[in-house]
Amino acid sequence: QVQLVESGGGLVQPGGSLRLSCATSGNSFTMNVMGWYRQAPGKQRELVATVTTSDSTNYQDSVKGRFTISRGNAENTVYLQMNSTKPEDTAVYYCAAKRFGVSPWYWGQGTQVTVSS
Repeated sequence: QVQLVESGGGLVQPGGSLRLSCATSGNSFTMNVMGWYRQAPGKQRELVATVTTSDSTNYQDSVKGRFTISRGNAENTVYLQMNSTKPEDTAVYYCAAKRFGVSPWYWGQGTQVTVSS
């Protein structure tokens, strides 16, 4: 059974930095697309950023220039470096991954990020 495990969430002051990590287990195949989504209270889950095995990235406009997504040296790991955080970045952040083609998305359980003074 494929599992995604996130870590690195927590409380950060506005303007501060946080780094989220995610790794998969239970799969013998490469996750061609890995990414981060977030869901704030009362809102729908939304894309934050994705990265492919060829390092092609995609970002939500509101995080461009502040967040950086990258794949780790270990296979099927992904990071989200969050800089210049804002209160509106407060949400549960979910790691997600899939293969190219017809493939389901696999999801982590989420990690809380709170940006507050």
